[in-house]
Amino acid sequence: MKTFILLLALSLPAIACAGTPGEVEIGGYLREGPLNGLMIKSSKLSAYRGKPLIINVWASWCSPCRAEMASLQRLANRYGGKQFNVIGISTDDYPDAATGFLKQAKITFPNYIDNKLFWENMLGANTIPLTLLVDGRGRVVEKVRGVREWDSPEIVKAIGQALRVKMPL
Repeated sequence: MKTFILLLALSLPAIACAGTPGEVEIGGYLREGPLNGLMIKSSKLSAYRGKPLIINVWASWCSPCRAEMASLQRLANRYGGKQFNVIGISTDDYPDAATGFLKQAKITFPNYIDNKLFWENMLGANTIPLTLLVDGRGRVVEKVRGVREWDSPEIVKAIGQALRVKMPL
């Protein structure tokens, strides 16, 4: 865990953020909630219990979000469904905008839309991109604000350490 935090602290300057209403802090457990599908069936968070989860909060209008999406796709292609699952939650107001971006960028990992602020508030997404590492029981292990190259060897190693899963390189 210390390696992950150190790696993240060195890669970008710290961003001071106030909390959001109902935010689950690091160490807390995510509450059940609806996942409204974009190009997939809707689901619930509990469908992902039992395996670690990486949740990326993004929007189609957010340039930094768009910039990191390809690395998240590569991460999902390599490890998704095996060591952990990867999902995205769009904060777009209009599903068509989010779906258009996903199609254009050829993003295939599951994405959902949060047009009622439920996930944005619970996850603490007052800035985006925001990525959460969640253990298989739904406990938030880490929150990462800002852009990362999610499939870089250093980040992949840090993800494995934080989620306590073996990450073959």
